[in-house]
Amino acid sequence: MKTFFHFTPRWTCRAPASFFASLILLGSAASLRAADLPALWKERVKSVVSVEFFTETELDRRATIVAGLVADANGTIALPPGVVNARVTPAQLKDFRVHLPGDPAGSYAHADYLGQDNLSGWNFVRVEEKLRAKLTPITAFAGKPGAGEPAMAEEVWGIGLRGKDEDFLPYLMAGQVSMIQALPERTAVALNEVASPGLPVFNRDGVFIGVAVGGFGSTYLQFTGGNRGTPVMLMNVEESRIFLLAAEVTPWLGRVPANVSGRPIASLGTYGLEPMDPEVAAFLKLENQSGCVVSEVLEGSPAEKAGLKPRDIIVAIAGTPLPRLTPDRVAVRYFEREVDRRAPGDKFAFTVLRGGERLELTATLGDEPKLAREAERKYFEKLGLTVREFVFGDGVVRRVKLAEQRGVIAHFVKSNTPVSAAGLRADDWIQEIDGTEVKTYAEAVAKLAAIEADAARTEFVLLASRGGETQVLRVKLK
Repeated sequence: MKTFFHFTPRWTCRAPASFFASLILLGSAASLRAADLPALWKERVKSVVSVEFFTETELDRRATIVAGLVADANGTIALPPGVVNARVTPAQLKDFRVHLPGDPAGSYAHADYLGQDNLSGWNFVRVEEKLRAKLTPITAFAGKPGAGEPAMAEEVWGIGLRGKDEDFLPYLMAGQVSMIQALPERTAVALNEVASPGLPVFNRDGVFIGVAVGGFGSTYLQFTGGNRGTPVMLMNVEESRIFLLAAEVTPWLGRVPANVSGRPIASLGTYGLEPMDPEVAAFLKLENQSGCVVSEVLEGSPAEKAGLKPRDIIVAIAGTPLPRLTPDRVAVRYFEREVDRRAPGDKFAFTVLRGGERLELTATLGDEPKLAREAERKYFEKLGLTVREFVFGDGVVRRVKLAEQRGVIAHFVKSNTPVSAAGLRADDWIQEIDGTEVKTYAEAVAKLAAIEADAARTEFVLLASRGGETQVLRVKLK
């Protein structure tokens, strides 16, 4: 029996990259060793960087360091999805610094945040001009158009980057392709970790064939004296054996946002899509394709105007059936991706099954309503909370109709403050302040500002909702 402890080894020596290449490739096939790997490595490592930035919250300033991929000759750097917290506004992202692999931690160039692309989830920054000549866009190593996918068991290699305390030292990883699947993007799985998330993967000739992605892990059974086996998911956050194929991600490199909010963002107006149950598919004789069941059609949305109804099953886009995808839930991501790749104002034709009837519908895509990360917000230090504007998405998750949407959301609640002592929690919906309904964000801010400025006030009352239940909270200021 083996005991597993999940950690990533930290190299502490300062050996050159060629040493790591030799060490890691000892067990690889002779064909990969025979390639002119040192020369390939020297050029391709110029397509990667480390990016450091800071997030300013109500309490502190937190540093984040991620790997970045050089997208173009203008110094545009693509950062992997998930590096920016969805609760954070672009205004809270500060002091972007781009580090070259192997350079001392104190050596960097500044960069500007450009925003997040809604389709890929990538965030983009642009480094100042002085560093651009030292970078090479990853597209410089692209293969011939239509070159196809890597073959099963093909040897591949990629780049990893160590941490700031190790001067972002680059190192080489290698493996063999063990599986390729549509998730819905064409995705390869290697036998070993082949790159840091967000960094490129190459074939033996140095051709760019994909970008490693994080978020995947392995499931183990953990045995202790108190149980007979508990499933645990182990993820390596610094390295990945999963990579999206270059044919999928190369078009994303040109999707640099026009603004920090990532707009325009297309919206159809469906909520809670679910994959079609296999038994339902068999009954409808749709075993060879996927389908998406509509749970809810949002009020006033393009989908509602097009005639879409709850429980409709979406089976085709522009006359083309949804492809057969496994696992079934991938079909939902496929459909959502097809909306995301379009723009507001585009016509979006799709086919639904309703009962025994097949219907052809066409929607004019709208602009995504204001997102939480775009909402106005204000921190009241004395009270101990940040309130933000109530946005369309807040109404969706709370099943609140447009006409009933009002008040503000408690975005942040500081511990050991008057509002936390009263029982207020983050994401509570504040509808009344001191017995007065607050219909707008501006009204709520004015009420709270007056309370905070009144040195003689000893308490005030909030009417807040959580999980569909409303409660009165008495906030004692003294």
